[in-house]
Amino acid sequence: MLALMFIWTSCGDGRKDSTEVAEDQNEETMSNKTEDDAEFAVEAADGGMMEVELGTLALTKASSPDVKAFAQMMVDDHTKANNELKALAQQKNITLPTVMGNERQRKYDNLREKTGKDFDKDYIDLMVKDHKEDIDEFEEQGKDGNDADLKSWAASKVATLQHHLQEAERIQEALKNNKNNNR
Repeated sequence: MLALMFIWTSCGDGRKDSTEVAEDQNEETMSNKTEDDAEFAVEAADGGMMEVELGTLALTKASSPDVKAFAQMMVDDHTKANNELKALAQQKNITLPTVMGNERQRKYDNLREKTGKDFDKDYIDLMVKDHKEDIDEFEEQGKDGNDADLKSWAASKVATLQHHLQEAERIQEALKNNKNNNR
């Protein structure tokens, strides 16, 4: 009993997040060659869920009309991409997470505490950073992926992600200029 309690407490709450569960299931069923593609799909699904959840949050919390419009674009575009990825993953027998992983959930929780201009700034700053990372990952998968369908899907999303980044950077600059003009 004591040993069991030690094991339980040494593992935190004993639960893995949704992305870890999906990755573990994929490791059991995938070859080494397809495992990298599955890891990309898990990360893309996790990131896509965050984009939709944060966009939905921004629709209610943002104070800037530009930020709200951007958030609606995130919800629309990433919901569509998420649905495409789910269908593709199902065809390929890739397990995807069903909820955001812990890291992205923390980002969401942090933003949920913000309001007004602080929310706008932090949300757009996160969108700039996140889309830069996403573009790199999607370009890499589009070039180096093993699965032709997943490779093609990733490559087809790069232009949309670049558009999102350009819009986020435009809004980021406008928010900075607006802050400077209010001094």
